Amino acid sequence: MINYNSLVKKWASELELYELPEAQNLVEWLLEHHLGLRRVDMMNFLEEKDLPKALLDDYERLKKGEPIQQIIGKAPFYGREFQVSRDTLIPRNETEELVHLIIKENPQPNLRILDIGTGTGCIPVSLFLEMNQPRVFALDISEPALRIAGANARELKAEVEFFQADILNESIPVDSLDILVSNPPYIPEKGKKGMHPNVLDFEPGLALFVPDEDPLLFYRRIAELGKKALEPKGKIYFEIHEDYGKAVQKLLSDLGYTEVEIIEDLNGKDRMVRGKNL
Repeated sequence: MINYNSLVKKWASELELYELPEAQNLVEWLLEHHLGLRRVDMMNFLEEKDLPKALLDDYERLKKGEPIQQIIGKAPFYGREFQVSRDTLIPRNETEELVHLIIKENPQPNLRILDIGTGTGCIPVSLFLEMNQPRVFALDISEPALRIAGANARELKAEVEFFQADILNESIPVDSLDILVSNPPYIPEKGKKGMHPNVLDFEPGLALFVPDEDPLLFYRRIAELGKKALEPKGKIYFEIHEDYGKAVQKLLSDLGYTEVEIIEDLNGKDRMVRGKNL
């Protein structure tokens, strides 16, 4: 027999890819998913040999570096749970900050909003549910990602209109926008060497990487299209690589956007750039 607390510590110590506090959180998440157990149950005793096979199988996947969110098929974002798969990026805390910024700065009703590179749909779904009666659109190049995004919108009762499009070679399928938002690929190919294998091996490279020689590729294209798709005084919001704040700011200014500002995340890193269409 082993109690919950001891099992968490034992399993966490075997997750060599993670620092101990994070490893403990991952094990707790797995136990809650399979057994409904939480920290308040830490004195409950378990018989290891009687643990469900599905739990043990998922623990082996966790040991091999597969992200917990993909193992259990869902991830938290802005107070809700979203389905995820290997075809979508796992929603991250920094993107919650982007969503919060948009909500805070745009209280007016009936805004037309487009998210480019939607992945799980976490951005447009959250904006629809949190803002004042917006009309929300989203697009992605990946059909499998759009299936996940559509399922999330249906499950969370968010009215989002989805499009499949290759933004580098096609135009934006909607116009008269008040807000254009994107968390596009922004990690240079050379950055792969320093990345954690649980990201590199299990999340879609299509949504992560850009050519070393042109890391602003998506920002430039989206900003150019935004000049036509946005209403006068419409706003553009980007999540950015921390190294590219000033470069994205200059890009937007050079294209004629005004009030272009770099915004730091909670860790003090350049993480968002916002501008206004003339």
